[in-house]
Amino acid sequence: MSAKKKVDTLPVFSFGKRRGASVWLDRVFTGLVWGVGVAVIVFIVGLLFLLLEKGLPQLSWSFLYGLPSEIEEGGGIGPALFNSFYVLLISLLIAIPIGMAAGIYLAEFAPNNKLIEVVRICVEGLSSVPSIIFGLFGIALFVEFFEIGLTILGAGISLAFLNLPVLTRVTEESIRAVPAQLRNGSFALGATHLQTIRRVLLPVAMNGIITGICLTAGRAFGESAVIILTAGVSTSGEMWDFNLLSPGGTLAVHLWYVQSEAIVPDAQEIAQKTTAVLIFVALLINIVFRVPLWLNSRKTKA
Repeated sequence: MSAKKKVDTLPVFSFGKRRGASVWLDRVFTGLVWGVGVAVIVFIVGLLFLLLEKGLPQLSWSFLYGLPSEIEEGGGIGPALFNSFYVLLISLLIAIPIGMAAGIYLAEFAPNNKLIEVVRICVEGLSSVPSIIFGLFGIALFVEFFEIGLTILGAGISLAFLNLPVLTRVTEESIRAVPAQLRNGSFALGATHLQTIRRVLLPVAMNGIITGICLTAGRAFGESAVIILTAGVSTSGEMWDFNLLSPGGTLAVHLWYVQSEAIVPDAQEIAQKTTAVLIFVALLINIVFRVPLWLNSRKTKA
């Protein structure tokens, strides 16, 4: 009977009260997260609308392929748009192999000592260095040391230096995030270290690596400080100029120049249309890089 009395005296509703409070807090937190998420989406959509509403309807093929004009109105952005893709391609061709190789080395082969820790700290520090510092480095290397002037080649290599730290860290962290069971299973089946990296680690880590490449590509396409200091603000005046030693003014630089220095009567209209092209291409780059992610995810599931 005494045991029964003890059970009767316990606070039987304490668990229910705690559960009710937890449910209420969960609903408040869920509502807060939903509110913040919706607010951010509305802000992004509103910002895109403000940037695109005037420039996007006025776009034409003659503007995209036309040559820029210094005095007369109606100039295009053809050479600047071409230089943007050309410089981006050069920078990615240099940065992706070197950055991925460095990330693989730090994740799989580098010894765990103080020197490697210092290297990692330096790489992380370079990831946050302002882009203008890499532009000054490009001036010192290509303009003053090699004396080749303001060129597409200097801009592409300087942008590659800018993207290398980010790609190195993204590759290293993506490979380190691969479950150890997959690595151990590969070794248990008799695969070599190189085969494990090629056929197990890289396919699983590819989503993170491609996301990093996408971010660096978008940053490089919209970069202006490095381009101004290493490639100048002008173009060669030709639409398809593949000469690496030509001046390499890009779309972002052209937008800055039109807004600050240009004397053409329709400078504001050109700036609005250039802004629309920049945003559209940045979104297109993200979509293009998402296709391999989608294909890789389907392959991994299969």
